[in-house]
Amino acid sequence: MSRSRHFSMLRDFQLADWFTLGNAFCGTGAVFAAMRYLQDGDLRVLLAGMGMIPLAFVFDALDGRIARWRKVASTLGRELDSLADVISFGVAPAALAYACGMQGGWDWIVLSGFVCCGVSRLARYNVTAETLSQGSDKVKYFEGTPIPSSLLLVIVLAIAAWQGRIGDALWLGELQLGPWQLHPFVLLFAASGAMMVSKTLRIPKL
Repeated sequence: MSRSRHFSMLRDFQLADWFTLGNAFCGTGAVFAAMRYLQDGDLRVLLAGMGMIPLAFVFDALDGRIARWRKVASTLGRELDSLADVISFGVAPAALAYACGMQGGWDWIVLSGFVCCGVSRLARYNVTAETLSQGSDKVKYFEGTPIPSSLLLVIVLAIAAWQGRIGDALWLGELQLGPWQLHPFVLLFAASGAMMVSKTLRIPKL
């Protein structure tokens, strides 16, 4: 197989798609930072990982604008965007929360549910986007909060980490419920997940 065949898919990428991959790159970096923090306890690494999520948000905001500016929106770009968002605003915030001390059995369930809500939210958006756009090239509103809203959770985590209120000192402490522990802090992720899959919340898209 020729070298040109190997890179044929990359040649199909539009400028907006590279920004989408930048989003995914930042989210993956945040996951690795969470794991590295659990290995060596270097708070600077954890904070750097949290800082990758706002950067991912910037890439996510720019890719759609660039696609509309260049008039090259595609199904490939939409699917890339969804997959990148799952990493950066679903898996990465959950991994960062785990690194911050939400490691009880109930925490695992809530954080996994949060990610599943994000995946479901994106799948529903992709299916209904054409209907919600009402014939235009842009969706008028979101049903439920968009998954990048999890950036707010990461900001709260970053404040807690900066103040040394993670691990055993995590805000709101720890509860023993049956065989497992629950950190009440994790309920913020439960609330975020519930709002993402809500069909009654309608958020105007700017």
